[in-house]
Amino acid sequence: MGTPATSNETPRSSRWLMALPLVVFAALAAIFWFRLGSGDPSRIPSALIGRPAPQTPLPPLEGLTNNGAAIPGLDPATFKGKVSVVNVWASWCVPCHDEAPLLTELGRDKRLQIVGINYKDAADNARRFLGRYGNPFGIVGVDVNGRASIEWGVYGVPETFIVGREGTIVYKLVGPVTADNINTVLRTEIDKALKAGS
Repeated sequence: MGTPATSNETPRSSRWLMALPLVVFAALAAIFWFRLGSGDPSRIPSALIGRPAPQTPLPPLEGLTNNGAAIPGLDPATFKGKVSVVNVWASWCVPCHDEAPLLTELGRDKRLQIVGINYKDAADNARRFLGRYGNPFGIVGVDVNGRASIEWGVYGVPETFIVGREGTIVYKLVGPVTADNINTVLRTEIDKALKAGS
């Protein structure tokens, strides 16, 4: 007579079934990693490229002025006829602090309209942020609950969009504007948009 199997002995097929979810998860993770550009978030595609900018108006950042005049909120009609750089930012966003001086530099280009969408931020903190780094924005819309940013297809702050003269999104940069990408990527796409409507 053979000895009965003890409860410590797990059949081989049972061990395989227990490991199967982990194997499937690892395979899916690898697929997503390679499909999204080896983990580079700036290569995440946007379904909105070539489509009109969202038609969601946003209220102004309360108390934000330039030379004594209130800076307006976002009116989607302002995209028509101008090349716009739309930056989604927040004072609590660490990379936003790093990109702020570069956006201020970009704001000196008078061919562009620089638009800010302030994402889920406190008004006092947002004003302090712009006071610290300078305000590159001629328009600042406040997205208190994040709904407008969802319509823009925002994955997380910061993100920057280029909107052409026809009011169509022509480019999207996921992640911060950096010293590396401002000239090699962002200005190149801005130049394309400027030439397209001239």
